[in-house]
Amino acid sequence: MRTTIVIPTYNESENIEALIEEILALPISVHIIVVDDNSPDGTGEIADRLARRHQRVEVIHRPGKLGLGTAYIAGFKRALALGAELIVTMDADFSHQPAYLPQLVAKSEKSGLVIGSRYVEGGGIRYWSPVRRLLSWGGNTLARLVLGLWARDCTAGFRCYRREVLESIDLDSIFSDGYSFLIEVLYRCQRKGHRIAEVPIIFEDRRHGISKISRREVMKALYTILRLGLERASTAIRGKL
Repeated sequence: MRTTIVIPTYNESENIEALIEEILALPISVHIIVVDDNSPDGTGEIADRLARRHQRVEVIHRPGKLGLGTAYIAGFKRALALGAELIVTMDADFSHQPAYLPQLVAKSEKSGLVIGSRYVEGGGIRYWSPVRRLLSWGGNTLARLVLGLWARDCTAGFRCYRREVLESIDLDSIFSDGYSFLIEVLYRCQRKGHRIAEVPIIFEDRRHGISKISRREVMKALYTILRLGLERASTAIRGKL
């Protein structure tokens, strides 16, 4: 299957080259799309250099920091236009280890969406503070309860989508941005009836650079959960009328 990896970047100059070289060294054939939001630290220029060195790498340059959700959508659209059958998303900071990619790809043979999960047996987190662990656990628990999601890790960004899954969703209609985008896409996938699977990963806090998680991102995620919860309740009520 044609597999494309979408990697959104903003100020990842310390990580991006090593990450891409490690991915390309794996025993699977992949195409990589870096979506860079005009990183002031030169991440885009490093990615361009890698694209000149490797035919399997290309770069989408955006004019500024436009948000994680729209970066994913830009990468999705480009991957679909290239004929990708599997589209993988992952972070650029090594919190998602490239060594797990073959497992995600293999599992996608029988599932429309495969999540690299911290919260299934065998998964876990390293180097997080207790506060961040609590926030992550609480957000995932709330998303499952309010939205009826089956996945244990609803906010994971390490995912493998089959082409038909992304084609079944109106990507441009997704209101959420940032990390809350991940919750909404998962919700839309489940509502469409796609099979969702999880494989365990050990999530490691970034090797270099500064985390993009902020209080604002947490509030946006809470808002997304409540908004989609109201949508779910409204749909259920209409179904009974």
